[in-house]
Amino acid sequence: MDGSGQEIGPLVGAPVDTSAAVAVTDRAGRVTYWSSGAESLLGYTPAQVIGRSAADLVTADGAMLHRDGRHLDAHLQLSPLLDADREAAYLVTVDSGQVSGVSSDDSLMRWMFEQHPAPLVVYDRDARVLHGNAEMLRTIGISEDEVRGRRPTELVDDTVSEEVERRILRVARTGKPEFTEPFVRLPGEPKAHAWAVDIFPLDDGAGRVHAVGWAASDYSQQYASRERLALVSEARTCIGSSLDIVATARELTEVAVPRFADHVSVDLLEPVFGGELPAPADPLGPTVLRRAAHRSVFPWPSGTGPSPGRTYRHAPSSPVAQCLADGSAVLREVEPQEIGPWLAEEHLPAALTESLGTHSLIALPIRTRSTVLGVALFIRSATSREPFALDDLAVTEDLVARAAVCLDNARRFTRERAIALALQRNLLPHGPIVHPAVETAARYLPAGSGDQAAGDWFDVIPLPGARVGLVVGDVVGHGINAVATMGRLRTAVRTLADLDLPPDELLTHLDDIVTHTADDQDPDATGDLPGDVGATCLYAVYDPVAGTCSMATAGHPAPVLLSPDGAGSVVDLPVGPPLGLGSLPFEVTELALAEGSLLALFTDGLLETRTHDTDAGLRDLRHALERAAASLDTLADDILETLSPEPRGDDITLLLARTRILDRDHVASWDLPSDPATVAETRKRVHDQLALWSLEEEAFTTELVVSELVTNAMRYGRPPIRLRLIHDDNLICEVSDSSSTAPHLRRARVFDEGGRGLFLVAQLTERWGTRYNRTGKTIWTEQLIPLPPPEQAT
Repeated sequence: MDGSGQEIGPLVGAPVDTSAAVAVTDRAGRVTYWSSGAESLLGYTPAQVIGRSAADLVTADGAMLHRDGRHLDAHLQLSPLLDADREAAYLVTVDSGQVSGVSSDDSLMRWMFEQHPAPLVVYDRDARVLHGNAEMLRTIGISEDEVRGRRPTELVDDTVSEEVERRILRVARTGKPEFTEPFVRLPGEPKAHAWAVDIFPLDDGAGRVHAVGWAASDYSQQYASRERLALVSEARTCIGSSLDIVATARELTEVAVPRFADHVSVDLLEPVFGGELPAPADPLGPTVLRRAAHRSVFPWPSGTGPSPGRTYRHAPSSPVAQCLADGSAVLREVEPQEIGPWLAEEHLPAALTESLGTHSLIALPIRTRSTVLGVALFIRSATSREPFALDDLAVTEDLVARAAVCLDNARRFTRERAIALALQRNLLPHGPIVHPAVETAARYLPAGSGDQAAGDWFDVIPLPGARVGLVVGDVVGHGINAVATMGRLRTAVRTLADLDLPPDELLTHLDDIVTHTADDQDPDATGDLPGDVGATCLYAVYDPVAGTCSMATAGHPAPVLLSPDGAGSVVDLPVGPPLGLGSLPFEVTELALAEGSLLALFTDGLLETRTHDTDAGLRDLRHALERAAASLDTLADDILETLSPEPRGDDITLLLARTRILDRDHVASWDLPSDPATVAETRKRVHDQLALWSLEEEAFTTELVVSELVTNAMRYGRPPIRLRLIHDDNLICEVSDSSSTAPHLRRARVFDEGGRGLFLVAQLTERWGTRYNRTGKTIWTEQLIPLPPPEQAT
């Protein structure tokens, strides 16, 4: 009988699976045999059930009763076991696969294959489909009968299916599993999805491959998340590689296009380009932004693309203006007719706008702390990818946040650089330097692309006696600190030069200044030595009357000398230690220079820009000087073009000086006896000499000055006494003696008999002073020679 008690025909000779739920009862219904399948199904061991009535295991409505009290909905089969009397016992069997909640292993495996939520396929060794689960059939949209026996290339006609088929055949041949991540566009889908596909052998345990399994899962969301993370990671590496505003904005567009968006533009407020923080935007007025960078996959017609550096006005209704006014992101899906007017000023062609279909965009403020620097606009075309979503907004915020930090750093650097360059321009000499002793030409080139201020400097200092001081110096480092240090050193050199010190003594005093300055600073504040420690300087004094040049160097390269016959050589100059080391001497070298000699003073950046070899740089410099042009300005440009190609790793200073000689027509001198009676004769000589120079109008003043200076030398100095007049652009009067006692200017009281002569000299001349030498001192004065009045038109 079945579960309803109906009798079922005898099963004489029928095979019985003892692993199923099987029991045997006697004629009275008592259990005499209990199989392992029955024990697994109902939970009773053979000892617990044999001898009991089978009715104890069945409920009143015929359901099987588990040991724990559960009712099992099962189909029972009752078969008689016949002997000679035809009723010996009964065989009770239960199909465990039909029991609610209990299944056989084969059923579970079959259900798992069929009901797996991802596509599963079994291929034979020839890559033909044997079985495919329901999800696989639903995915490709055909029935099981249609798919069986077909190859991947017969199901989906594209290059991806060809690759999958090759992999299946390879796995069947090698027995080694493979993994691939193809992009597949299924029938009826607008775009390809990312799939993760496992291809693995189905063998018999002995290594013989009978079929190949194929399992795939659509991991588009995971792939998109991974790509977004990779994009953000790349942005941290690629954005901010320089401290240039435009370059940083361009790096943002290069990271985002085409991986993340079809069009990206970065517009900044105008003050940002100058390094300043912009004022808050006016929400009622038009939004004016300047394009920093732009990148697009759109095929823009020639000459119509957005131009970096151009200023654009955005209507108040545009997302860019709203984003800037509110300071918050704008995520929007838009139609072409909406986006067209917003981008009209950017020359977006109307035909292109319509062909792109529906767009989505994200406009995001570029914010640093509480200030908005500009707006980044991201656009996607619906024809190429899905519209922006909230996940994309999060990625965009990460990208722009990174770019905002880098843009603000670039803005700060721009401001600091502008301050440093302005400071440097104000500290270096302005315009051409004109001096009667030398013809000069100077060049200064900052490091990098010409925008990194540093501490190189030069100077041409007028000295008494028609002499001139030539200075070139180099301070370690770049930026405001280096420029400020350069300014201190240049001021110190000019101050010491006014004392008319020889070059070696001037560098000694300059070294003391640097040393004391370093002692006053706190090296722990920055962890580095002050910038002026280790600075170098070369100081030279040229005398056009004697035709001599004395020079000394503190760690600076020696100059190159080009003689009038065209032979170039490096001056044999003892190189002293750099400034700031202290207590080390400097040596002076004196050269006799013929008229027309050319001195080239420079910093080491000139020699190291191209070859990084100082000797080769000096050789190139000599060759360039030997091809000297008639104009020093032209020569300076030629030297820089030859020795200093872009880009430069260090700043460069070049100072060229061509010597002149003041001949006897411009100089007059007399040796004077220490006798006051000769003062009148001296005045006469001066008067006659000024007449030869056509300076009669200066005779009265000059005679008074000479009379006072010569009288003081005879009264307070020691012989020999010498008077010299020099006529260049000014009239210079010099009285020398062998005494080291210098006169001092003082204000004479009413009844004082002396003290008025030097005061009178100071009032009658433009400048006066004292300089010392190894044999005594020289008192000098300078008088301006008025320019002749322009001729009157007749």
